[in-house]
Amino acid sequence: MAARTVKRKPERNVTSSPIQTSSQFQPTPINWLNLVWLILSIAVIIAVIAWGNLWALNFLHVAAGLLWTGIDLFMGFVIGPILRQTPFSTRREVMKRLTPRTMFILPGLAIITGTTGWYLAAEMGYLAIDWPGYGWVLAALVIVTILTIQGIGYLLPTQIRVYLELRKPEPDGAKIARLSRAYFWVIASQGLMQVLIIVIMAKFRVGI
Repeated sequence: MAARTVKRKPERNVTSSPIQTSSQFQPTPINWLNLVWLILSIAVIIAVIAWGNLWALNFLHVAAGLLWTGIDLFMGFVIGPILRQTPFSTRREVMKRLTPRTMFILPGLAIITGTTGWYLAAEMGYLAIDWPGYGWVLAALVIVTILTIQGIGYLLPTQIRVYLELRKPEPDGAKIARLSRAYFWVIASQGLMQVLIIVIMAKFRVGI
């Protein structure tokens, strides 16, 4: 009896799978054209202030303040604690994509909120009221100033330093951990100050 020939199916080449490993992902590049949008937003502030329209000034202040507060709170109390407990490889992939998208947004919102808030307070006569009401105004101005200085003077440069380190083939994990630890603590402090701003704005709404 002749032996039966069994045809075997060719084995699949698993190396040709289109699925990429985490090491093959490329970080989102920094799009420096976003500086155009930042400059445009500053131009809009100048135009609204020169126009003297109180509604437009208030709209810019409220819209930018809501976005700035929401992002700060989310980063400080949601993203930060999660990233601190994730493996370095996961944290690296998240930060390589997150930084290019936030490094222009947050400074822009800080500039818009602080500038419009100052002119809005001046237009509505809050800078000329007596104590103790002026204490609420002063507290708001001090907090916004601290938030802006922290954001532009510390958080933004730290973001860029961590991002550039993460792009290296062999990033310095200890350096990144040190920078990230301080960074997330500052983000958390910003979240707390944003809550204080909400309390102060509620006081403004009902009258000081």
